[in-house]
Amino acid sequence: MGTALVTGSAGFIGYHLCDLLLAEGWNVVGIDNLSNYYDPELKRRRHERLGRGFTPVIDDIATPGLLTELIGEHRPEAVIHLAAQAGVRHSIDAPRDYVHANLVGTHELLEAGRAHPPAHMLLASTSSVYGAGTDMPYRETMKTDAQMSFYAATKKANEAMAHSYAHLYGLPITMFRFFTVYGPWGRPDMALFRFTRAILRDEPIDVYNHGRMRRDFTYVGDLVRGIVDLIAVPPGDAPVSDRDSLSPVAPHRIVNIGNGETVELDRFIAAIEAATGRTARRNLMEMQPGDVPATWADTTLLAELLGRPLPRTPIEEGVRAFVDWYRADNCI
Repeated sequence: MGTALVTGSAGFIGYHLCDLLLAEGWNVVGIDNLSNYYDPELKRRRHERLGRGFTPVIDDIATPGLLTELIGEHRPEAVIHLAAQAGVRHSIDAPRDYVHANLVGTHELLEAGRAHPPAHMLLASTSSVYGAGTDMPYRETMKTDAQMSFYAATKKANEAMAHSYAHLYGLPITMFRFFTVYGPWGRPDMALFRFTRAILRDEPIDVYNHGRMRRDFTYVGDLVRGIVDLIAVPPGDAPVSDRDSLSPVAPHRIVNIGNGETVELDRFIAAIEAATGRTARRNLMEMQPGDVPATWADTTLLAELLGRPLPRTPIEEGVRAFVDWYRADNCI
């Protein structure tokens, strides 16, 4: 294997991705600014667990010219862009954070790729770009012009920005849309972390839309397996099938990475109850601004590109792995 550069390497998904790349023989350069959106100590501990072959860079990807210099120095074969300001609800309160990280930061990455083209650039998007769409499961070729949050709008803008660079400069770019990723070392602002903490403390959990929510929960180990395998499948000249999202004017493709199943929130909470041995006390609430009642990924294109379906960890198994980590890591 060669060298991969991963932005957001101390993040939840970034940590798991770097860990898998290292296990498969890659040298990994990881950049992260250890922002205080949530406890930076958790991010530091993730980085500390990444051993031989990992080169950490603590800096802000939006710094002008930084990524160009970094990619020029290390010449990675693969660049995987995960760094972003996450969170649908936070984007309502702090939209400038999303302009800086998601728009300016991604522009710096694309300029770096223009200066030093890698064999493949893979950039993270989100299922949130499907917005108010109700025709499910979501397919990559669907129209996506009704984003419900500023976070989703910045991610849709990233897809458009990347397409323009792919067209103008021939950069092979794959955009992958994530669907409700969960698992060990998860973010404290995510539902699984918040619910587990509250249930173990015998505190009520806030259940939005009165529990009438469905999500395509994707276990983080399955997700990063898909990302690593996609490195070897850069966009080519011809679509793989009539389902392909390959651009007709650029080496640019959009791919869903999800579990391919939509799960009721009650089943998700029941899995936490079973793993903790406790009963949740539900505080039923209205839908929050910017949120959507359901997500569901069509993963046909991903399976066609990889030649096989992605692993699909059952929700009960994945939740138990998180709760086991939570308890072992003394997060209570």
